[in-house]
Amino acid sequence: MSEIRRIETDEFWADSTIIEAGDYIFVGYCMANEGNSVNEQIDGAFTVLETRLAMAGLGLDSVVKMDCLFKDISDLNVLAEIIKKRFKEKYPVRKVFT
Repeated sequence: MSEIRRIETDEFWADSTIIEAGDYIFVGYCMANEGNSVNEQIDGAFTVLETRLAMAGLGLDSVVKMDCLFKDISDLNVLAEIIKKRFKEKYPVRKVFT
């Protein structure tokens, strides 16, 4: 097995936010713009994801699966709109929880 590389860690929360293990990159929870509109929160989360992926030399087109957590499942329509804009037809598989 190849070396596991912890690209970014968060000492306060005692976790890794992005890990490279073999041919795979794992990205932890991405959130931003808490307290703002749902649109701004989702867009901000994708900005955080993009920033972390860039640390591994990757972009959003490399994402194959996402788990999304919502307070209100009716905001799922907002997610689809932003994914269409940010992922430019290279959509990942996603699972949404509420």
